[in-house]
Formats: sequence, structure tokens, C-alpha cells
Amino acid sequence: MDFALSEEQTAIFDMAYGFGQEHIAPFARQWEKDETIPKEIWPKIAELGFGGLYVSEDAGGSGLTRLDATLVFEALSMACPSVAAFLSIHNMCAKMLDSFASEELKSRIMGDVLSMNTVLSYCLTEPGSGSDAAALKTKCDRTNDGYTLNGTKAFISGGGYSDAYVAMVRTSDDGAAGVSTVYVEDGTAGLSFGGLEDKMGWRSQPTAQVQFDNCNIPAGNLVGEEGKGFKYAMMGLDGGRLNIAACSLGAAQTALTSTLQYMGDRKAFGKPIDQFQGLQWRLADMEIELQAARTFLRQAAWKLDTGAPDATKFCAMAKKFVTEAGSKVVDQCLQLHGGYGYLADYGIEKLVRDLRVHQILEGTNEIMRVIVARDMLKNR
Repeated sequence: MDFALSEEQTAIFDMAYGFGQEHIAPFARQWEKDETIPKEIWPKIAELGFGGLYVSEDAGGSGLTRLDATLVFEALSMACPSVAAFLSIHNMCAKMLDSFASEELKSRIMGDVLSMNTVLSYCLTEPGSGSDAAALKTKCDRTNDGYTLNGTKAFISGGGYSDAYVAMVRTSDDGAAGVSTVYVEDGTAGLSFGGLEDKMGWRSQPTAQVQFDNCNIPAGNLVGEEGKGFKYAMMGLDGGRLNIAACSLGAAQTALTSTLQYMGDRKAFGKPIDQFQGLQWRLADMEIELQAARTFLRQAAWKLDTGAPDATKFCAMAKKFVTEAGSKVVDQCLQLHGGYGYLADYGIEKLVRDLRVHQILEGTNEIMRVIVARDMLKNR
């Protein structure tokens, strides 16, 4: 079993890391204050091939594996997990469109999606349906010209900011089998947005409700087949869970690296605090946890790439383990910084806030446990 990255994978990581450190890290705190990410950054990211990471090469994408993609998100989150996570959402939508949209729809939109002149948002969650996603109520009624949408999506990253919305909607009352996927472009009549949510973390990502009020879209904006939308949405979540875990991993690694530097500089009782054995043990525990998380994440990504029958279980386990490990590490890094860790200037408190939501989105960590337990019981 070979745990080493290939030369190509190392180059992918280094390219993403270099871009993040030059074009994202110096501005991340200001973007957080502004509560937005400048849209000019996305076409620059797309020039690296990151606008369609696992869109097929035949369709103009990069055709990377899921393991390759985790390297991109780990590297970019070392600059800012909020920006990296938003890119993950765009890529999840792009993969859905590449896999299931009609050739006519893809010919209209995929060029701008891959160049990130069109930034995408994923619309599944509603005010009354979070973990029970199949209970969504947004209605999608057929008309002579296409479809009419009515309903509200909640907690949407990019709500009011993105250029198009990939939305899961109800075309019949048949539970999960009544859910379809549609593509809604910004500016469509009947599409509106709630006010920006005032969030604990991910503050550079504009987040708002997405509202449909007699919103009419053409028939060609149906993605795939009616009644298959819930399946499409769930297929995208395995990769999304790996990506969000990678964002936790990269951010926690940055926190640990900066903490090592701080502890060598900071003195107490006449010597650098990295010379106290009790604090050295804390450093060792964090290193062990992050290395275990990295190995687990890459194993899960490998299983998804190879189509292993237990891939969904491993993606759920990795998401749960890595996001909790990441939050634990950044919290310990804040503690080791003492009072300075509580100050924005040192960057640790931002990571604590940003990473907390990773245990909630892409399926809560409680739902990850449900997925794992069900698989265990089914196969006992």
C-alpha cells in the first residue's frame, strides 16, 4: 500500500497552496469584515483548472480524482477555509451539471461555469428541512413553457451573490422520489433573497435565504430526469463531505504551524514555552490527531475514486472524524496562544469560528453516525 503522493499530486497541492498564500491569505481578514469575497478572484482560480475539478476533461474540466480534489481544498484552506469551502460548493454543482444536465443545457452554461464567470450555489436545505432533506417542500409545477417554482431555501452560501442556483425542488408528493433538480439563473423573475445572515464563522461567504415566488424557468433548465433530484443531491454529498473535511484539515494545520512558531518565540518563567513538557505533549497530541485525520481522509477519497462498496460509509466516517479533529486542534492552538489567541491579529480565533460549522453542514456529524451505524447493522 503506497501512501506517498505522486509528483503530479504534489504539484497540484503546491499550486493551490501558492495561489492561496499569494491571492487569498493576505486579504482573508478584510474579506471577512466586508462579508463578501471579491468576484474577481474566481476567474483567477478557474485559470488553474479549479472551476471544474472533477468535471470530465472532454467537457473542458480538469478531470481530477476526489483524492486530488482534497489536496486542493486542504491547500487553499491553509489560506482561508471560508473561501476554500465556497469553491467546494461551486464544484459540487458543476459536477452535478456535467453528470446529469442535458447536452443543450451544458452547451449553454458550462463554459461560463468552468471559467467561473458563472459562480454556482447549491440549494437543498429549507427552513423546515435540514437533516431530513427529503422533506423539502419547494414546489415545482409544470407549465406549458417549463416550470414554476414556489418556496424558500435556507442557509444558502452565495444567496444573492452567485450567478446561478442548482436547486432541489418537489415535482411530486412521492417523498424522495418526488424531488427533481433545476438550474435557476440570477435575475430570473420571481427569484429573490433574504437579508444576509449574521454568522459566527464563514463570514466572508454571503449567506441568505433563496426565495422562489412564481419563479418561471424553461423546461430545458431541468437537470437530468424528474424524480431523480434527491439521488443527484446525495451523490454529490459524498465528495462534498471529503472536501469540507479537507478544509478542516488544512486550516488546523495552519493553526498548528503558527502555534509552533509562537511557542518558540513566547517566553514564560525564563524560557520559551515550547520547552515545557506538558505543552510539548499537547503539540504531540495535535500532530498525531492531524496525521491520523489526513490518512483517514485520503483513504476515504481513494475508496470513492475506486467505487468501493463502502465508500459512502468511509466518507461519512472521515467527515465526522476530520472535522471534529480540526476543531479540537484549532481550539487547543488558541489555548496555547493564551490571551493573544483571542485577538484577531493572530488569526487563530477566526479559524475556531470558521471550522465550527463544518460539523453541521454537508450532513451533521450526528447524521454521519447514523450512516455508519446503519451500514454496520446491515452488514453484521
